[in-house]
Amino acid sequence: MTVRHAPEFVKKLEKLNVRIRKSFKERILIFQSNPNNSRLHNHELREPYQGLRSIDITDDYRALYSEKDEKGEVVAYFETIGTHDELYG
Repeated sequence: MTVRHAPEFVKKLEKLNVRIRKSFKERILIFQSNPNNSRLHNHELREPYQGLRSIDITDDYRALYSEKDEKGEVVAYFETIGTHDELYG
């Protein structure tokens, strides 16, 4: 699966500590080979994030993305990242 990042996502990711950034890179490699790998806990979200999906980056960090169709290919477009409390609290 192709992965793209929103500019806001990149800005947030760059501000996180190196451990979280490293975990994100590792999880994206898993995601690209199998988006439904059980370690990712990939799932659809409800309001206020209707239309987005979430994957686990660490025990506390989540990355939210939407799936877009680009010329017949599904693209995962990562939109935000944060702790569980930051996103859902």
